[in-house]
Amino acid sequence: MTSTNPPDSALPLEHVLFEVKRVIVGQDVLLERMAVALIADGHLLVEGVPGLAKTLAVRSLAAAIDGTFQRVQFTPDLVPADLVGTRVYHQHSGEFKTELGPVFANLLLADEINRAPAKVQSALLEVMQEHQVTIGRETFPVPEPFLVMATENPIESEGTYPLPEAQVDRFMMKVIVDYPSTTEEQAIVARALRPPEPPRPMATTNDLMAMRERARQVYVDPAIVDYAVRLVAVTRSPATAGLGELERYVTYGASPRASIALVTGARALAFLRGRDYVLPHDVSELALDVLRHRVVLSYEALADDVDADTIVNRVLGAVRAPDVVLQNR
Repeated sequence: MTSTNPPDSALPLEHVLFEVKRVIVGQDVLLERMAVALIADGHLLVEGVPGLAKTLAVRSLAAAIDGTFQRVQFTPDLVPADLVGTRVYHQHSGEFKTELGPVFANLLLADEINRAPAKVQSALLEVMQEHQVTIGRETFPVPEPFLVMATENPIESEGTYPLPEAQVDRFMMKVIVDYPSTTEEQAIVARALRPPEPPRPMATTNDLMAMRERARQVYVDPAIVDYAVRLVAVTRSPATAGLGELERYVTYGASPRASIALVTGARALAFLRGRDYVLPHDVSELALDVLRHRVVLSYEALADDVDADTIVNRVLGAVRAPDVVLQNR
């Protein structure tokens, strides 16, 4: 059996998360998913009401890895150049020079992404996919590591532009942020009464890139891959797992991107927790965050008040997890 002692390669990220926790109260799931996205080279879509420290979490994480942070407040009058940059004419020199936009940062917070029109959303999603921006005839790579955390406000719909399903699929995970507990909120208020302590750099972006390489060495058993693929397949055809009553609620299931995200995310989660192998529990733990935004519900589901989390939980209960034997690897 392999050792369960945390590998030294994961310790810098533990220190980073500990430093962020000095600033953030609660939000353990969000912080862990942010770390998973950084290691797995993915992006996050976060849904939650205003005031739940989403911006502070990203800013604190950027400071703890000694990276750059930018925040863009999406509004209906935003244009792609406000995001990626543009060419500006300088009269004194008679030349055009490229001014890079705020996407050129290690951690980018796209606040209320559904308030911007489709053209701006598409410009951001292109950067997320390609990790580069083309302005004029020049191509500029964004700094690595590069993480986009986009937020959606669930309590307002007026003047918003919902992300199309094909674009939402580009996000590795969608995390739902809820209100803090009473104890956590008391700690939040107590911290607000004294001067804030900025997080200290506990690692560098080069350290993080090295951790990405080491995380790629985490062992993924073929049975784990099969488990992830079976989960995703059942979201497309629930009847194959004895869930025929769900067929009328699902218009489209998750794409192959979901299978990839489940496996790469589980590998990053195993690395984060100090293991050099992936367990089926790593896949099932991330399943809600990876699948909830990829399952397209029918109008009948909306009428019957059936949400994507209900569908995914039923799928998790119907698909048997494998017995992975890790001896003599």
